[in-house]
Amino acid sequence: MASETNPVGGRRFAPGRRRWLRIFLMIVGIGSLVMATAAGIAALWAFTILPRSLPSVKTLETFQPLQGTKVYDDNDELLTELHVERRIFVPLAHIPQTLRDAIIATEDRRFYSHFGVDPIGVARAIYQNYRRGRIVEGGSTITQQLTKVLFLTPDKSLERKMKEAALALELERRYPKDRILEMYLNQVYFGNGAYGVEAASRTYFGKSVTELNVKEAALLAGLPRAPSTYSPFEHGEAAKRRREVVLRRMVEYGALKDADAKKLARADLGLIPPERRRTTGQYFLEYVQQTLEAKYGADMVFKGGLNVYTTLSPTMQLAAEQSLKDGLKALEGRSKTARPGEHPEGAIVTIEPQTGYVRAMVGGYDFFRSEFNRAVQARRQPGSAFKPFVYIAALESGFTAASRIEDAPVSYATGPNGQSWKPDNYDRKFRGPTTLQQAVEESVNVVTVKLQEQIGLSRTVRVARRFGITSPLDVNLSLALGTSDLTLLELTSAYAALANQGAWLPPTTIRYVTDAQGKLLEEHIAEPKEAVASETAYVITHMLRGVVERGTGIAAKSLGRPIAAKTGTTNDYSNAWFVGYTPRVATGVWVGYDRPRSLGKDETGSRVAVPIWVAYMGKVLGDSPREDFPIPDKVVLVPVDLDPSNECVHVVTMAFVRGTEPLACGKRPPPPPVIPPPVPGQPQAGAPPATPPPAPSPAPPPALPREVIPLSDPPALPSPRLPATAAKASQLQGP
Repeated sequence: MASETNPVGGRRFAPGRRRWLRIFLMIVGIGSLVMATAAGIAALWAFTILPRSLPSVKTLETFQPLQGTKVYDDNDELLTELHVERRIFVPLAHIPQTLRDAIIATEDRRFYSHFGVDPIGVARAIYQNYRRGRIVEGGSTITQQLTKVLFLTPDKSLERKMKEAALALELERRYPKDRILEMYLNQVYFGNGAYGVEAASRTYFGKSVTELNVKEAALLAGLPRAPSTYSPFEHGEAAKRRREVVLRRMVEYGALKDADAKKLARADLGLIPPERRRTTGQYFLEYVQQTLEAKYGADMVFKGGLNVYTTLSPTMQLAAEQSLKDGLKALEGRSKTARPGEHPEGAIVTIEPQTGYVRAMVGGYDFFRSEFNRAVQARRQPGSAFKPFVYIAALESGFTAASRIEDAPVSYATGPNGQSWKPDNYDRKFRGPTTLQQAVEESVNVVTVKLQEQIGLSRTVRVARRFGITSPLDVNLSLALGTSDLTLLELTSAYAALANQGAWLPPTTIRYVTDAQGKLLEEHIAEPKEAVASETAYVITHMLRGVVERGTGIAAKSLGRPIAAKTGTTNDYSNAWFVGYTPRVATGVWVGYDRPRSLGKDETGSRVAVPIWVAYMGKVLGDSPREDFPIPDKVVLVPVDLDPSNECVHVVTMAFVRGTEPLACGKRPPPPPVIPPPVPGQPQAGAPPATPPPAPSPAPPPALPREVIPLSDPPALPSPRLPATAAKASQLQGP
């Protein structure tokens, strides 16, 4: 077939070729029309419909990050913040230029020249990712990243990217570059719960962002891309390699010399180890947080911007933590019963008696080893530390410090099988007639049990409740020896009432709370309740001073000031206690294992808890003036002989409510007047007039039962018989 030629002599296309050309041109035309239509629709959507679905960037002007709760100590100094996201806003002017340069060089080197979206940056990222065969660089600008953090979800859809670009353009149109950079640096996530550069600086280096050097700034600048992947705590080598990348980019950006970058790349990360970043008072702060959540709810605590002013004394807290650690180390060092992985634990609580303020709280050896707060969550048998409630009940029943009870063997039936319980003393000795003063000082178990039997269990229970003891109490004679589990906080609070002349206040860790605007939400106002008359409180305080002067707590005498206290030790030396007070401060110490077992032979409260108490209180009291307990008007001090002869063999000064005091040591009652023999038939001189013979005396009352419950007592309390299972638990020692 011959080909056709054009009019000017050129060759013409064959008919078949012309047909395919027309088809090709038609396809191109249709494609172009479709693309133009799609582009038009996309443009219409981007400029009319998309903006309607975008959040207004005006909210940036009023944007407030979530505010956690700020917690302050007793000097109104910031202790910590409670927050969902750890975020501390800092102005751009306070952020070092080296950190700003590191962030810009790494994340968006053309930040100050683009208009929110950087086409050059996108092209460069595409090229680098294609050349490396993997994603090594992103094309999003700092402005785009900010819009994603503030306004969008993290999904990777095309719609989200278009929204991100549109919002970035709007942000750049409305706000200056420095404002955008400031918001970005305060919003971006750096890992380990830290949002923003200030929180990140404190998390990784334990200092403010204003103190960062170039090496530290480079490490932080490398984290936003993948905080968990480059976490310096978990992946140190990966973090170091990432820091080297940042240093190279700073050189390319012109913010760092090459020689300096190479030198810094070889340096260590310079992290502050977690144990050095730990703040003091973790058990206290956890307790405060739980208290706040119970009252205000978690949302308000972690997002509402509360300001909480606590009762914590940092100096007392630090001294308490160190003293407890030293004491537990000493115990573990001499222990012959230690088991692998098991350590003795302890707790300390200090309360200000006049306000109920908890000044220090240590719930264990190390909060980061165990968050279980043994000061408030652990209930353990207090042993002889419970005895003051028995003696207070006895004083209210008419006994005095000089009253005597026979310290001699006694046996009680414990069950239907005829089993018996024989309380014993720690030293296995019996003293015969013993004053209550001596029984308290030497922690005599038998005398205390007999005293409990005489006054009635209901009296002791009521006394304990008045002193703030809320834990369940066993209503049997072993109660006198401290077989009912209590917390250290409630027991220390009870002793604090004695230091406050008998007025009890509930322990509190919070002075007042304000909201984010400074409005007062709550304020602690001391409202004391009389737990016991002031004169009775002083008498028992004077008795407990004897524990330190001559008794089981004599080691505390070394502090050289008036101290009232009581030791406590339970079965098999499994719990060691010492709770004591001065007129201005009450402190309790407990030591034991979390799974109750023996601390070791002879590891009593005197040997284990008292040294911790003395070491701590020595730091607390320091060189403060010596202060004595005020003596109420109705109280008198009388020298009393502990020996029944009253010949001043063993003289101890005791306190008495006026009118109940005995004759002083060595004094005798005046003899009756001498009357001469009568003369028969004559009235005797000086003799009273004759009277008819007296009527026969009534028969003596029957012996009192073991449980004497006054008419006012609750009738529901049972008789003081021990259950069979209590026999072993009640063989408690006092020292």
